[in-house]
Amino acid sequence: MQERRVAITGLGWATGLGLEVEPAWQKLLDGVSGISMVERWDASEHAVRIGGEVKDFEGGPHVEVRTAKKMDRFAQFAMHASIEAVNDSGLDFSKEDPWMCGSIIGSGVGGIQEFADGHARLVAKGPNRLSPFMVPKLMCNAACGNVSIHYGLQGPNFATTTACASAGHAIGAGADSIRLNQADVIIAGGSEAALTALGLGCFIGLKALSKRNDAPTLASRPFDEDRDGFVLSEGAGIVILEELEHAKARGATLYAEVLGWGQSADGSHITAPLEDGAGAAHAMTLALKHSGVNPEQVDYINAHGTSTGLGDLAETKAVKRVFGEDTAVPVSSTKSMTGHLLGASGGVEAIACAKALHTGIAPPTINLENPGEGCTLDYIPNTARQVDPKIALSNSFGFGGHNVSLVLGKL
Repeated sequence: MQERRVAITGLGWATGLGLEVEPAWQKLLDGVSGISMVERWDASEHAVRIGGEVKDFEGGPHVEVRTAKKMDRFAQFAMHASIEAVNDSGLDFSKEDPWMCGSIIGSGVGGIQEFADGHARLVAKGPNRLSPFMVPKLMCNAACGNVSIHYGLQGPNFATTTACASAGHAIGAGADSIRLNQADVIIAGGSEAALTALGLGCFIGLKALSKRNDAPTLASRPFDEDRDGFVLSEGAGIVILEELEHAKARGATLYAEVLGWGQSADGSHITAPLEDGAGAAHAMTLALKHSGVNPEQVDYINAHGTSTGLGDLAETKAVKRVFGEDTAVPVSSTKSMTGHLLGASGGVEAIACAKALHTGIAPPTINLENPGEGCTLDYIPNTARQVDPKIALSNSFGFGGHNVSLVLGKL
């Protein structure tokens, strides 16, 4: 059976840069940071008090308050971004076969706020006072489940939970569902809302975060000599994946094509990447092979680039293993502006790649003043660049040793 081609026809997100893709994309190109002081709750006792917080969001403009109250914030983000993406795509699901439409949305943590609230209620009032909504709010598949219910989708429907690789896995799995004729349309990506008192405290305990409370917009600085950890963020990134001929038949906007993807495991450490980048390199190599693309054909890489000492250097080494020690391929980390959305990051960054392919402009890596030792790639420092890419690579690497690379092509 000949593989079917997969297009991206709709984009939706929620990040600290805003709730709509177009104005937020312009902010990325302008090098605007979405990192700020945490304001939704009192973080005064936390050693780190900054993050990529989504402001003025209480369920979003598309979800009724009554409905939103039955969801954890991570599922609310997923609903908002999915509706934005569907609206952008122009799809009318009443005209589609529901058995051929699905929702695959990843989350690394799921409903952590609901978990914390439920535990507090258990301690204070006992087990008989726990909410009947607790399980359907905290489970990691609440995002994809609520989206499928909202649109009446009866095709592939599941969550991927592979830490910061979750959205990448979701998009890859969604593309495979279409290629193998199990679906015509998949709502795919990731959502996360771990910027809570418990979530932030956990990552502080892990000693993984930047401590630049006095300069939030300068805190996320991938590949820079003075990077001191990542910035925890929240939000969602969702794309509409659609069989190419199906999309053309209805005159859809074709942002990009998912040419293929690759995955691997480091098999080494639960949080630290392989120092030589071998696992990440293998995922990229498989992605290129699956896509029928040679390394020299790649015009842009959206790096995982979290702003950690080990991670940024390992990814740099991985890129060199695949593309050559002297490669000139442009690489940038949009996490310098969005921060790290954990399981949602791959969705947001797939959107950035699709927009780069569609517009010809690659976003920069901001706060890159002095590249760190060994960080010798072209990271598009501080200023967006006209690249006119035909093929782009999006990397997502997660705790647990999970590695995912997506290859997107211009249509």
